[in-house]
Amino acid sequence: MAKFAIITGASTGIGFELAHLAAQDDYDLLVVANESLIDAAATDFRRHGVNVQSLEADLSTLEGVDRLLDAAGGRQIDLLCANAGKGLGHGFLEQEVAEWRRVIDTNITGTLYLLQKVLKPMVARDDGKVLITGSIAGFIPGSFQAVYNGSKAFIDSFADAIRNEIKEAKGVTVTTLMPGPTETEFFDRAQMLDTSVGSQKKDDALRVAKDGWDALLAGKAHIVSGWKNKLQAAAAHVTPAAVLAEQHRAMAEPGSGEKQ
Repeated sequence: MAKFAIITGASTGIGFELAHLAAQDDYDLLVVANESLIDAAATDFRRHGVNVQSLEADLSTLEGVDRLLDAAGGRQIDLLCANAGKGLGHGFLEQEVAEWRRVIDTNITGTLYLLQKVLKPMVARDDGKVLITGSIAGFIPGSFQAVYNGSKAFIDSFADAIRNEIKEAKGVTVTTLMPGPTETEFFDRAQMLDTSVGSQKKDDALRVAKDGWDALLAGKAHIVSGWKNKLQAAAAHVTPAAVLAEQHRAMAEPGSGEKQ
């Protein structure tokens, strides 16, 4: 039987490119997103000659994650790309509770629930691969993007911790992909197109996905995609938090794109 992969957030951006890479490597796919575009994306993935099943589901809810797992039909999951995520710009005090809670529920709660459900059988059989999309944003206090950056700090840290917890399962790998600003729909959906970071040139989604895919296949713990992002991540470890927050403000404050 062909290898089987689940890719979340696969309708566009990094998840879309990860699904193509998995299909090119002969994985049958179950792809999911919270929008109907996932069906058109699935049609595109099928040109690689693999079986592709698509599902529109809200992975910010436990029910949505359960629907995804039910759609797998009990099939062994050889690979999971936990890529679904949500951003949110503007000042925290201006954000509606439902908006910032959805970021947390998508980026943290739904992701952890899915990881727990998928990793248990992987560890039990000592075989499986997981790629988690974190972000270099997790290293930086995110002024005007505080909840998102905080959620990615959680995910980056969680991945390192769970990797250690399951280290005896030598056949299971957990890889964290940590991109910087990437050319996707993220900034439009997060209402950040008028910011400096939203209006600047960004990394190519395919290149970011390929970096993550290569690291996943090599069994690496994590990969920061792009040399500029590697420098920024390294600098974040030695720069005071107040300085980082001010630097992020210059990138993410509404209207900052017009000041360039």
